[in-house]
Amino acid sequence: MFVVDGIPIDSGTNTQTSFLDGNTESSRFLDIDPNTIASVSVLKGLSATVLYGNRGRNGVILITTKGAATGEAPSKTEVSINQSVFLADAILPKYQDNYGGGFHQGFGYFFSNWGPRFDRTDDDGIAQAAQYVSDGPGGVAILQHPYNFIADPTLIAGFEDLLDDPYPYQPYNGVEEFFRTGYVTSTSINVRGGGERASFNLNYGRTEDIGITPGNTLLRNNFSIGGNARLSNKFTISGVYNFIRTGFKSPPNAVSTGSGAAFNGGAVFGDLLYTPRSVDLTNLPFQAADGRSVYYRSGNDIQNPYWTVENVKTSQDTDRFIGNTSLTYEINDWMNLTYRLGLDTYSEFNFYGQNKGGVDGPVIGLLRTSSVRNTIWNHDLILSADKDLSENLNLKAIAGLNTRRDEFEQDGIESQGQLVFGVLEHFNFTTPSAQNSQTRGSNNPNLNQNFEENLLGAYLDLTLGYKDWLFLNAVGRNDWSSTLERENNSIFYPGASISFVPTSAFEGIQGNFLNYAKIRLGYGSSAGFPLPFTTRSVLGLTSRSLVDLNGNVISSNSVDNTLGNSDLKPERIQEFEIGLDTRLFNRLNLNVSLFDKRTTDLITDRTLDSSTGFTDTTVNIGEIQAQGVEVDFDLAILKEFESGIGINLAGNWTTIETTVTDLADGTNNILLTDAIAEEAANYAVEGRPFGVLLGTDFVFDDDGNRVVNDAGRYLFDPTIREIGDPNPDWQTALIPTITFKNFTLSANVQYRHGGDIYSVTTAALIGRGVVDDDTPIDREANYILPGVQADGSPNDTAISATELGFNTYFGGTINPLSIYDGSTIRLQEASLGYSLPSKMLEKTPFGSLSFTLSGQNLWFKAINFPDNVRYDTNSSSTGVGNGQGIDFFTGPSVRRYGFTVRATF
Repeated sequence: MFVVDGIPIDSGTNTQTSFLDGNTESSRFLDIDPNTIASVSVLKGLSATVLYGNRGRNGVILITTKGAATGEAPSKTEVSINQSVFLADAILPKYQDNYGGGFHQGFGYFFSNWGPRFDRTDDDGIAQAAQYVSDGPGGVAILQHPYNFIADPTLIAGFEDLLDDPYPYQPYNGVEEFFRTGYVTSTSINVRGGGERASFNLNYGRTEDIGITPGNTLLRNNFSIGGNARLSNKFTISGVYNFIRTGFKSPPNAVSTGSGAAFNGGAVFGDLLYTPRSVDLTNLPFQAADGRSVYYRSGNDIQNPYWTVENVKTSQDTDRFIGNTSLTYEINDWMNLTYRLGLDTYSEFNFYGQNKGGVDGPVIGLLRTSSVRNTIWNHDLILSADKDLSENLNLKAIAGLNTRRDEFEQDGIESQGQLVFGVLEHFNFTTPSAQNSQTRGSNNPNLNQNFEENLLGAYLDLTLGYKDWLFLNAVGRNDWSSTLERENNSIFYPGASISFVPTSAFEGIQGNFLNYAKIRLGYGSSAGFPLPFTTRSVLGLTSRSLVDLNGNVISSNSVDNTLGNSDLKPERIQEFEIGLDTRLFNRLNLNVSLFDKRTTDLITDRTLDSSTGFTDTTVNIGEIQAQGVEVDFDLAILKEFESGIGINLAGNWTTIETTVTDLADGTNNILLTDAIAEEAANYAVEGRPFGVLLGTDFVFDDDGNRVVNDAGRYLFDPTIREIGDPNPDWQTALIPTITFKNFTLSANVQYRHGGDIYSVTTAALIGRGVVDDDTPIDREANYILPGVQADGSPNDTAISATELGFNTYFGGTINPLSIYDGSTIRLQEASLGYSLPSKMLEKTPFGSLSFTLSGQNLWFKAINFPDNVRYDTNSSSTGVGNGQGIDFFTGPSVRRYGFTVRATF
């Protein structure tokens, strides 16, 4: 949950499609300009987040913008300017350049890379190819151009001059040349000022992000104004108002399992990363005269990636307002009353279009547009008190009422059957529909939707402090939600904590060794509410269901496939936490926390037998337990004022184990995301970590040996079973910082230990032969797979290198062969900054001036992945949600580096 200047904001993703078909919508947190942020703090434990309601159950990120920051205004108006420029590079696999396209060392214009050697030392296999013409300069084999072999001659109309061109059999850099150097420019201008009783802040920011993938761009403009004034009648008024316009464009990236788009969406990476090295992707024409995609295979059954960029487009344009106004009345010197009104509203226009003539997705063309308006009204009435009851006893109290109203409106249309190529307008399509054809599972396909949700909360927070060394806190909140029936729409969730500071309580404990210590013990709870319309079955209306022979329009009603559950109730989350905060040797801050968190009456979708007339329903089943340890520290190794150089090391270490402790009777597992047949997916399984990977497996005999078929290749068992756990065992980060005079050098080094990843990207790159494994397959040798035959005798049937790579590791549908341990070390960020001394600026208009060189995602190594794949374990195909450890060609990771200039006047 994100709270900006005291107001909860929408940071979700208005997902229009399943990730299987290419979900390119962005999170609305993208709208916040980092340059406007004055401070950020994180609330983790439930005992600290109760006041923020049920949406804070997974933690709260509190953001204070410059417009809302309190403190003294500068003596004169101050202008600050930040300007940054960053470049971005794609981190691509390290491709092998020894072999080209084909199978079994024989050449062919196939989409595999198990063909002859380029240097022709393998008995000159290329000279035996039917496409071979002659030898070229340097002994390079010359082939007939691949477009000579396209079965449909109309596809190459206008390209006939290419047919006689020589086509050298050599490695090309088509994948590398497809991506471009991206860049990000960010400009921020901030003006602040005021007087003794009032202050103001103005900000304008502009960010332009040109991505590494052609067609991927983002442009955002942010306007902000804020201020506060202390009036003479004990009133203080303040407000912050943000106006944001964000435009985002990108080719879609639907799921690919290693051969084009797996379903109905466009996939810009689906036939790109494993392009055979002998294919000149850059210089092959990609579009026929009539607009159809054209590529080098004879059946033209692969969509050219350049055609995808040119003809499959998504965009999202958003206008947003985030604002709040608060009025505080000082009742006396220890009590005040505040009313705060918050509004977060945005209008969003989504566009998805594909011209006809493609190979993937809707080949007849598709256009889907939708307009969305999302509004959150937030009202708070807060009574705050801070009273010394005696010399040793202090009471702090907060009592409040909160109402939140969410309004969501969407109107859209999808059209298929394009008439004129290139015109992506609804009037140019033959078949309109009010449903999204790329919505799956339990998601609502209707493009016309309206939701309203109301939440009322009342809360009380009491803290009693004794001599600044003992603190007792009690907090409670009751919520009433409109998404549940009246009998179940109310839930009370309390919290309590105690903190003890022994260094203040006992004389003689505090010293040079132990400077500070605090022991804390807390209990917190929260709730979870379902989405609207889950307690009642929904009746659908189709105004134009069909037209009879007389031209009469027939309307129809239909019951939704999801069965409403009127007995649904809130889920409850409870957490116990114990912690120790210390400061040692006047150099080390060390904080340790242990927690146990349980979720009961979990709200989830449950599949129903089709005989019921429904496919699924929403139910309260199951229990999840999360136990963890968090350690963070800050160590001043050297202090600059003591030694002339400052060396500081900060860091954290976290381990969390989340277990499904209970599911409903008769439920073996629950699928957590959309899934693909014969591919691994995340499930909830009783007694196992949350989100374990279930998938197909080898066939084993009674002794645990893998069984092969008569051809010497492994048999696979389609029955899903557990094949991996995507949850990391533990994670850590180290942030070293060195300061010397006006220089600052800093880095952020991260390590993730464990966590399995099902990587189709890795399997396809190695299995299709474009990337070598750490122990490269000898392509001119035969292999015998370890295992037994059906009769139990040892396997003695040899297979070729192509069968090992292409048919076993890539095309064998045995999921464990694509499972890798996700342990990763990463240089997430590094920076070098320099601030000009104030003496150098005395005769200049600058109040301060600094320069920073920095980079993000500069280096990483997935320790147990093949080195040449250069796989980034931060990649995810399932997007935001319960999916993790699943990779279906997410595209390359990005490295950014650049500089920032900050100046004040």
